[in-house]
Amino acid sequence: MKQFAAWFKDALTAEEVLPEAMTVATSTRSGEPSARMVLLRGFDERGFGFFTNYDSQKGRELAENPRASLVVYWPRLGRQVRIGGAVVKQSAEESMRYFRSRPLASQLSAWASPQSSVIANRQVLEDAAAALAAKYEGAPVPLPRHWGGYRVIPQTIEFWLHRDNRLHDRIRYTRQARGGWRIERLAP
Repeated sequence: MKQFAAWFKDALTAEEVLPEAMTVATSTRSGEPSARMVLLRGFDERGFGFFTNYDSQKGRELAENPRASLVVYWPRLGRQVRIGGAVVKQSAEESMRYFRSRPLASQLSAWASPQSSVIANRQVLEDAAAALAAKYEGAPVPLPRHWGGYRVIPQTIEFWLHRDNRLHDRIRYTRQARGGWRIERLAP
């Protein structure tokens, strides 16, 4: 986690575009994979957090198969981090704290969008957001029951560093059952 924190700080200093952007890959119980971009919203010794609609495709897949892989890529630095592990929901308090920190439009969109559902057109979303804005004008927007955070508890973390000669550096950390991490160098 210290290594990730150092690399994340470097990405911020390098002014990477959206340094918090990451791919999250999930799969159904039967193994059908899917991946999409989300924003990393915190990391610590407990894992890596992101927030979403629990009824979305990723939410449904995580309910069936609570494991995920994350990939964070910082092209300016030539660095990539892959993370894999079990996924748990964050507490309602953590979800509420993050939800309250979001801009009003983002809070309203969490209510307005039936994420991953087929809709007739964009106007459906615009109308729903406008109706919610009127409903909650001057009042706090409540946390939707269908929206909140997940935390990926890493079992493995791999750090990849680009080398022009294609002999990239790959260092994998694997969590051990009795605590600590096994560290191994992988061939590129």
